[in-house]
Amino acid sequence: MLPEKIAAWSLRHRALTLVGWVALVVVALLSGMLLDGESRRSTDPGESGRAQTAMNAQDTFDPLRENVLVTPKEPGSPPFARNEELRRATEDLVTTLTGSGAVTGVRSPLADGERISADGTSGLVGFAIAGGEKEVRPNFETATARVAEVGARHPSVRLSQSGDLSLSTVVDKGIREDVKRSELLSLPLTLVILLIVFGALVAASVPLLLAGTSVAATFGFLSVVDDFTPINGATTVITLLIGMAVGVDYSLFFLRRQREERARGHSVDSAIRVAARTSGHVVLVSGVTVVVCVGGLVFTGLDNFTGLAISTAFVVGLAMLGAVSVLPALLSLLGDKVDRGRIPWLGKRRTAAENSRFWSETARLVTRRPALWGGLATALLVLLTLPALGMRLQDPTPAESLPRSMATIDAAVRTQEAFPGVAYPATVVLTAERGGPVDSPALRAAITDLDRRIGESGGVLNKPVAVANVGEAVVVRVPLSGAGRDAEADAALAKLRTEVLPETIGKVDGIEFAVSGRTANARDFADRVVERMPLVFGFVLLAAFLLLLRAFRSVPVALVSIVLNLLSIGAAYGVLTWIFQDGHFASLLGFTPYGGVVGWLPMFMFVLLLGLSMDYHIFILSRIRERRAEGVVTAIVRGTGTSAGVVSGAAVIMVGVFSVFITLSAIEYKMMGVGMAVAVLIDATLIRGVLLPAFLAALGERAWRRGGKSVAPERIPELSSPNA
Repeated sequence: MLPEKIAAWSLRHRALTLVGWVALVVVALLSGMLLDGESRRSTDPGESGRAQTAMNAQDTFDPLRENVLVTPKEPGSPPFARNEELRRATEDLVTTLTGSGAVTGVRSPLADGERISADGTSGLVGFAIAGGEKEVRPNFETATARVAEVGARHPSVRLSQSGDLSLSTVVDKGIREDVKRSELLSLPLTLVILLIVFGALVAASVPLLLAGTSVAATFGFLSVVDDFTPINGATTVITLLIGMAVGVDYSLFFLRRQREERARGHSVDSAIRVAARTSGHVVLVSGVTVVVCVGGLVFTGLDNFTGLAISTAFVVGLAMLGAVSVLPALLSLLGDKVDRGRIPWLGKRRTAAENSRFWSETARLVTRRPALWGGLATALLVLLTLPALGMRLQDPTPAESLPRSMATIDAAVRTQEAFPGVAYPATVVLTAERGGPVDSPALRAAITDLDRRIGESGGVLNKPVAVANVGEAVVVRVPLSGAGRDAEADAALAKLRTEVLPETIGKVDGIEFAVSGRTANARDFADRVVERMPLVFGFVLLAAFLLLLRAFRSVPVALVSIVLNLLSIGAAYGVLTWIFQDGHFASLLGFTPYGGVVGWLPMFMFVLLLGLSMDYHIFILSRIRERRAEGVVTAIVRGTGTSAGVVSGAAVIMVGVFSVFITLSAIEYKMMGVGMAVAVLIDATLIRGVLLPAFLAALGERAWRRGGKSVAPERIPELSSPNA
């Protein structure tokens, strides 16, 4: 087998293998520092992408806009029009901002009645950040400081600032803090779990070392890759936690098997070769399955998903390479020193060739009545899946994603409530069909007509409307009804795109228009995901089936594995919907329900889980196949029992790592953490202990037939004497 050949080479060239791995990590990190150019920006799909492309073609950029909501701190205060303190604060704010030199186009509710809320209690001051690309950040900070100064001078007035740069800043800050938090939590948590699994400090540190270096090398290479393919902050967090999960799991599979063989009397190198032939083969098949399945994301045609697929392939590929090449050399070098640093009360409990009595008895009970137990387990998973039938795919706005305890998020919520749509307006980009300046008397008249139609829309489209010349284009910002990314906002977007714009701007000859903005971006992204979902799912299922067929040479085994994975994924979807869409355990998990599930998450979970959960199936099936000569039931019981320690340890690590997502700030990460952890937990319990033994027992020897003939069991060295 290939893993055995790789391990044998590593054993003969230990120093070269270890030095080569260190060199690979160093080269990756240096390339990330020395070859790190300008990161490539992602391109939105559909009409949003056309608007983005049109804006990128201009020799300048659409000024970033901010809003300051002016409200009284005390409830029951007079309305804005009769509240002298609010008006003085507003006048002070407008004067201060105008004189700062950091902003342009200051618009005041004192001069524009559209900037007074419908209930008359609030005013909205709007402005654009002045300067070129290099001056935007300093000018933004200056403007923010001036707003704070005015607020200090008027203590009875609340000034709540939000806008383009405010929201993007708080989102970026949240991602950075989430990356730090995931690093701080994942490493010590994984080490503690490994100490419990191995009972020895050195043995526990080896998987962590390989996983950590795999992740570090991946980040180095990705610094170069993102010059060509967008790698965003969310991808960084996901890559870190997936890398830690699979890296530790693969090393755990190999190391536990090597320790078992040592306990049976094999020499260090002989035990490594057995581990390479068995667990190494599992790691190779599992790693390739994960990479191929996640590669299905490329078929979406979305560059962010392509970046995620590339980053996952890098980290999983490096973890797989480290487990089958570097780990054998490292274990050979350490010898029995791998068991040093034993934890007294844990070390005594760790027998290398342990067989789980609980899981053996469970498998024995299930194999006696496979139809009964398999049916009950299947019914339970179907019951857990039922809430997913009502799943609504809806991306959260920043105000829904992040906690309202953040000042900017609270400001955005308040602004959205007082002036619906202002926080997340639609951005209409107007360009000439043949290029050149677009501004003309006819277009200005059409924009006036557009403003009139918005006022007549009955609140579906809102005011104030902002118009700006950007290079040769004109940009019109139109507030939409709804919360930004809900059904009401989608309906308002559809009305703007299909009715109002064609009947106003569309009547001007030679003018093209395209709508972008948060609502439009999310809608176009979701439409692309739904459109490509059958292609992605079909590719992933076919690829996983063919890989399993190649690994086990059995159509029934491959089909059973696919079906069981689909059951666990469906149950995870149901739990995800029940918790986050329906709002159960919201206070415990620290989120505010917004009535949906992140649009890209179900597809991402599908491709990743179908690959990751194959770890357990492949490992358990390999153990069962090794013992087929002992009889069908005995092979199932012993294979399930002897694999229990590794599978339980791997599952605890995987669940622990994915649970780190739940502690992060963004609701998207919390959803991912819960969904992935639930799926892995189901795989390691119901699937591993009940459904897989039930299916195999029901199929009997037919599970291992190929072309009408039974596939001969493989002769595995660990079943013979150490001298075999």
